[in-house]
Amino acid sequence: MRHQPLPPVGTFEAWRDAARALLLARVTPEEVSWSMGEVAPDLFARDSPLPDAEGTVTVPREFLQLARQAVWHRDPERFARLYTLLWRVQCEKRLIGDRGDPLVAKLNAMAKEVGRDKHKMTAFVRFRETGDPAAPRRQFAAWFEPTHFIVEPTAPFFAKRFGDMDWSIFTPDLSVHFDGTLNFAECAAKPPFPEDATEDLWRTYFRNIFNPSRLMPKAMQSEMPKKYWKNMPEAGLIPELITTAPARARAMAEAMPTIAPARAARVGEAVRQAQALREAGQDAFEVALAGCRRCPLWENATQAVPGEGPLDARLMFVGEQPGDREDLTGRPFVGPAGQLFDETLEGAGIDRDKVYVTNAVKHFKFVPRGKRRLHQNPNRDEIEHCKWWLGLERERVQPELIVAMGGTALESLTGSRRDILKRRGGVEALGDGTPLFVTVHPSFILRIPDRVRQEEERDRFRADLERLRSLTD
Repeated sequence: MRHQPLPPVGTFEAWRDAARALLLARVTPEEVSWSMGEVAPDLFARDSPLPDAEGTVTVPREFLQLARQAVWHRDPERFARLYTLLWRVQCEKRLIGDRGDPLVAKLNAMAKEVGRDKHKMTAFVRFRETGDPAAPRRQFAAWFEPTHFIVEPTAPFFAKRFGDMDWSIFTPDLSVHFDGTLNFAECAAKPPFPEDATEDLWRTYFRNIFNPSRLMPKAMQSEMPKKYWKNMPEAGLIPELITTAPARARAMAEAMPTIAPARAARVGEAVRQAQALREAGQDAFEVALAGCRRCPLWENATQAVPGEGPLDARLMFVGEQPGDREDLTGRPFVGPAGQLFDETLEGAGIDRDKVYVTNAVKHFKFVPRGKRRLHQNPNRDEIEHCKWWLGLERERVQPELIVAMGGTALESLTGSRRDILKRRGGVEALGDGTPLFVTVHPSFILRIPDRVRQEEERDRFRADLERLRSLTD
């Protein structure tokens, strides 16, 4: 019997290399005892160097996908099961697609459990601030208790999502630390964390999104198991919210004039939520927007960027989406396009402090190129999902005139961006009768390579804004 130890970090790569060498040496699955970390090997197993690996091993792509998930399961037999499957697929090429095979079925079930556990980690890790908020890079830490060994494969998600801060995630098996690069270390006990004032905001948000009329405790516990509650600040509210749910649901039902169809009930609930946000202060609106998960853009963006300006503004400017600077600062139109916008507003005699400025899409969509993040246009689904927030801003501000700057804004407000240059300078009526003025986005001007034509477009843009002033005087 051969003992094959594996490290707790880099486990998949170590298993893959060891399995390849063992397979090339024709070592059968029954001759190998696997372990990870400091687990004691089998009494009759022996440590011995791996034989020299000569030749190649070819496996189906589906096997590698399965192994990359199942290898992180807590089942102590996972390495042996995977090596047994690897041994068998050398002769049974189509075995990996046979879900009726007990070994294939077991490994697929393990992979599914690991995937679910990784999802729970990305959803239920709660960071607390541990460093000086004024430091160049803020410091956060969290404690999490996963079911499986998922810290290493899940860490890149957090590095990508929270790349602008230093953080640590501690678990009973392993800890991961990020300060620009990922580092792993052993962890045995939960460290003490300081109180974090932002947890009160999180509790407020959770209380406001809890719907008593749709209370299903079993379904809620299936999605958010109780084992995670002790490390989640909002979980302390759940017993009270469950207890008071029937009374709150009855009050909601009594407020309804009649028993509405299911679809009408959903629409009515959305209207009530929107009404609550309309009547709430700007801080509450921004808290709700910060938790937006209506489309996938939130996963890579730093933060949602709300509109800015007085809620009684007569003029509302709608741009396309936040850029790099807006994404980092959380304010609209503060980058190069925003500077051109401010200069042109001033030249046209319009005070920015008296207008409301926002974007059709609230999260920054980009593609990384080295250290740069290059803007990408939002697609139709992303624009459609974000129309709810723009519609809410329109209802809160109720401007006398709306300005659509660029194709994304025009599509969000009218449903079509076709012939935008022909529509430029014109006034259209929206569905509620609000007049809409069409012009280009300042970034369109900045992208013009020819300096002469760029200056011409600057003059045209200023002329558009000067016409706006005459329309609102």
